[in-house]
Amino acid sequence: MSQAASRAIRSDLAQLRTEQTDPRYAEIDRLPTAQLAALMNEADASVPTAVAAAIPAVVPAIDAIVERLAAGGRLLYVGAGTPGRIGLLDAAECPPTFGTDPETVQGIIAGGNTAITRAVEGVEDDAEAGVADLAERNVGAGDAVLGLTASGRTPYVLAALAEARRRGAVTVGLSCNADAELSDVVEFPVEVAVGPEFIAGSTRLKAGTAQKLVLNMISTISMVRLGKTHGNLMVDLVATNEKLQARAIRMVQEITGGTAEAAETALNAAGRHVKTAVVMIERGTDAATARALIEAGQGRLGAALTVPLPR
Repeated sequence: MSQAASRAIRSDLAQLRTEQTDPRYAEIDRLPTAQLAALMNEADASVPTAVAAAIPAVVPAIDAIVERLAAGGRLLYVGAGTPGRIGLLDAAECPPTFGTDPETVQGIIAGGNTAITRAVEGVEDDAEAGVADLAERNVGAGDAVLGLTASGRTPYVLAALAEARRRGAVTVGLSCNADAELSDVVEFPVEVAVGPEFIAGSTRLKAGTAQKLVLNMISTISMVRLGKTHGNLMVDLVATNEKLQARAIRMVQEITGGTAEAAETALNAAGRHVKTAVVMIERGTDAATARALIEAGQGRLGAALTVPLPR
């Protein structure tokens, strides 16, 4: 890198609030553990307020994402380093929680799988890789792509989101600085201004927390809007272990008012699918008919409980 380029980058970073030093924490290396914990907690407590201020920008982004998902499209998170890992985590939790296909919500991280568990030098600066990773997944107009970067200037993410927009995908940008460069690239910019970090520049802290909160909001509300819950019950969960199987039984009981034995019998016949088991009990049908009613209700349990029985 030339000296001029290095100076330009230093100048850019100096303008970012997440890179600046907070004088309240200037002597943390001299403090006892209890005081450090209290100071970190105090810093973290400011994050939900920053997220709340960004809700007006989050809402239209969610609506655009839901529109794509409802039509069979995908939601792809793109990031480098900590933001990339946060995106991967949120994507990985959607199939067991909401019964989605693993392809529906995906995480893409600069540097690929190696970067999940350890830092890979230089990948966040590789704009060409950002374009290539979008092309590899054949992103198109039916998809939504959300870029995560605390600074709002990560070259890998900027290039990926520019490519996604060129391909006609809905584009959302989540950054933690005001007037972020990413915001100029996407249709739906979301800026959560968390300010300087407890350790200057360590954006895995407040910025990372903010990104996790916003992704929780986006994926959860999207799934609620798509009928993946009944009230606040996760009726599309995949009961893959004993804890989830017990939760499934409790949900069927709660919705139907029946016994645990009746719930478990229905779940066994329904392939451990809560929605199907509930419809079987409530409508007095077999599993195949219950699935047909759920399909007729466009996947929504409430609708499946009221649509006419097939003749």
